[in-house]
Amino acid sequence: MRQPPYNALEFMLPDESGVAHSLKDYHDQWIVLYFYPKDDTPGCTIEACSLRDARDELAALGAEVIGVSKDDASAHEKFKAKHTLNFTLLTDSSGEVIEAYGAWGKQMYGREGILRKTFIINPDGVVVKVYGRVTPLGHGKQVIKDLRTLQS
Repeated sequence: MRQPPYNALEFMLPDESGVAHSLKDYHDQWIVLYFYPKDDTPGCTIEACSLRDARDELAALGAEVIGVSKDDASAHEKFKAKHTLNFTLLTDSSGEVIEAYGAWGKQMYGREGILRKTFIINPDGVVVKVYGRVTPLGHGKQVIKDLRTLQS
C-alpha cells in the first residue's frame, strides 16, 4: 500500500442514475472516497449508515462522500432508498478503479474481493489519508475527526 501523500488516480464511473462522475468533477473539494464489498450486506450497511450520519458534518468541512462497489445502478438505487443514503454511489463493474486504488485483494477466509478501504483526498487531488481495513461501526466519526486534523 502506498503511503500518503500521493496524487489520487483519476476515474470515470457511473452513479446510481447512470450519470458519469470523475475525480475532476470534485476539484477544489475534499473527497471521502470509500470502497466497499456489496450493497445491503451487514458490514457495508453499517459503514454506509455511519457515513450517512456524518455527511452533514463532513459537508460543513467541505467534503463530499462517494462510495464505490461493483454493484449495478439498480442495486445502488435500492440500497440508497432503503437506508436513506445521502451521498453518491458509483458502479465499477469492471473493478479497474477498485484495483487501481488497491481495494482488491484477499478478504477474510482467503477469498479475493473488494476490501473495505477509505481515502481522504484533498482539494488539490492528493490522497492525504488511507484507512486500510476499515471498521464499519463509527467510521463516519473517525473520518470527521481525521478530516478536522488534516484541515488544521
